[in-house]
Amino acid sequence: MTDHEVPAQRFLVLHDYGMGGSWWWVHARSVREVRETFADVEVVETADTLRRAESWDLDEAWVDGTTTPDGLDELRAKREAQRGLDGFGALADREIVWLRRRWDYGDDEDLTLYLMEVGADGRRLRQVESAPDGPGVRSGPDDWPLNPPVVDLFDPELVGMEISGAEFETAWLGARPMEWPQGEGEEEAEEEAEGPTAGQDG
Repeated sequence: MTDHEVPAQRFLVLHDYGMGGSWWWVHARSVREVRETFADVEVVETADTLRRAESWDLDEAWVDGTTTPDGLDELRAKREAQRGLDGFGALADREIVWLRRRWDYGDDEDLTLYLMEVGADGRRLRQVESAPDGPGVRSGPDDWPLNPPVVDLFDPELVGMEISGAEFETAWLGARPMEWPQGEGEEEAEEEAEGPTAGQDG
């Protein structure tokens, strides 16, 4: 049976941007087909979230459909622009990827590099902030109030950012632990809203 002969299923899809997210139901033949069709999304499969999402009145989309709901259409267009580029999907089947990247804060003076250990869902597992004028700073999920996906492993640009696990581990062992000033970094991320509407903040 080919992929196109497999019956479509309905998947709960989230575009998580940290302080909120957008949700849709997407009809596709597999989780991979969802991720290949839309950039920067994840398929949520936890039973409790699936149960609650039934009451959220979410927009529905089909991977083969001629129309796509607002918000999700932009993620489809982004994926289509990536599809023909060298490296597209090269890291998509990896359970762990190590990357070196500089975040673009619009400040050419910022020379901080981030070495990241990233899981299959695009979320950081560990991170080293590497500055040119001192030792690096290491941190993990317990140090971050929020941990949304920071990369999409189908993105072809990531291929040029990949480093070895050994290089990351060397940087991790040579870095000092993150230390928050007293009173900072202790607030918990806000709980997911009980009833987000289609394509709106969760």
